[in-house]
Amino acid sequence: MPLFTYVGLNGRGGRVNGKIEATGRKNALVRLREQGIYATSVAEQSKLKSTSLQFRRRRATATDLALLSRQLATLIGAGLPLDEALAATAEQQEKPTLQISLEKIREQVQQGVSLNEALAAENQFPELFVSMVAVGEVSGSLDRIMEQLADYFDDAARVTQRVRSALTYPILMAVVGSAVLFFLVTFVLPNVTRMLVTLDRELPLPTRILIGGSDILAAWWWLILLLLAAGLLLLQRYIATPAGCLKKDTLMLKLPIAGNLYRSIATARFARTLGSLLQAGVPLPRALEISSSLLGNLRLRHVVDEAIVAVREGSDLSDPLARSGLFPPLLTRLIAAGEKSGQLENMLLRAAVTCEQQSEMAIAGLLSLLEPIMIVVMGVAVGYIVLAILLPIFDATSGF
Repeated sequence: MPLFTYVGLNGRGGRVNGKIEATGRKNALVRLREQGIYATSVAEQSKLKSTSLQFRRRRATATDLALLSRQLATLIGAGLPLDEALAATAEQQEKPTLQISLEKIREQVQQGVSLNEALAAENQFPELFVSMVAVGEVSGSLDRIMEQLADYFDDAARVTQRVRSALTYPILMAVVGSAVLFFLVTFVLPNVTRMLVTLDRELPLPTRILIGGSDILAAWWWLILLLLAAGLLLLQRYIATPAGCLKKDTLMLKLPIAGNLYRSIATARFARTLGSLLQAGVPLPRALEISSSLLGNLRLRHVVDEAIVAVREGSDLSDPLARSGLFPPLLTRLIAAGEKSGQLENMLLRAAVTCEQQSEMAIAGLLSLLEPIMIVVMGVAVGYIVLAILLPIFDATSGF
């Protein structure tokens, strides 16, 4: 018999919760009423657990959080109680996993748990989201905080989508081109080179190199792929270690062209997160801790961690960031101006917009270089293959 969890009120008006076996939800409601319990929420435990586990495997996306925040902001701003706003928002969710999660949060809120504690218990919402909700609850401006969260996640989703869209074509072109060349050299060329070997002449050096490489790939392509996969696996495990991750992130910042793009994207995320948290009323040290966790680069996180210590000791934020030399001068100068004028959060949000614009320009510039470079590389590879095949043929026909 299925097991149901329930939350309700007893005959004295006290809040109770527990579990009950029943053939269905309606039967569970009837049995609870017979016991003098008026249920406000009944859910089958097995479904709740399976859905909850599924949701833990897939966190809410920035688009999901933006829509959820906008809905809650509208409902709370219209004067609805928080539990009713959560119930209405849960009904509007297209993803069943997110709907179940909101229903569980609503049950917690009905039991007297604060919204930020209920969100944190679900372990599905980023720390930024939970912290800003906590500030909104304390200050009594939850609807305004939800609007800020909606704007933040809208911008984050838009930037992520632009970066993905811009990089999809060159990545796809590189993968397809490499696969075609590998197939051509490994499985097609051996049939062509057999004819060249039968010629009673010494083959040119480019042809011999092509035949030797083709023979190796044809005979050992599976071993090459296996070694490549093993190498990638070992590299991935090394990067997962603190030392490997630090080296990888440091190298990412030093890459020509791509390093500046990576830095601009990380800086924009950091500035927007920090500005949004300060705008919501989160203290600077705590806001820096949350923003640091969202940087995505261990080297930059170390710099921000050092800045947190300096700020707690009374230093300005701009000084340790500028000394590191890893953050763009634009950001550090705007932070310094914001600290002097008392408008740090506005300057940070302005810096985020500027860094995002620079990122888009960098992506456009990188793509303008990548496409011709890839075309040239593919052309050189194909040209070498054609030349290596035609050279012995021309040499043979010249003797007639």
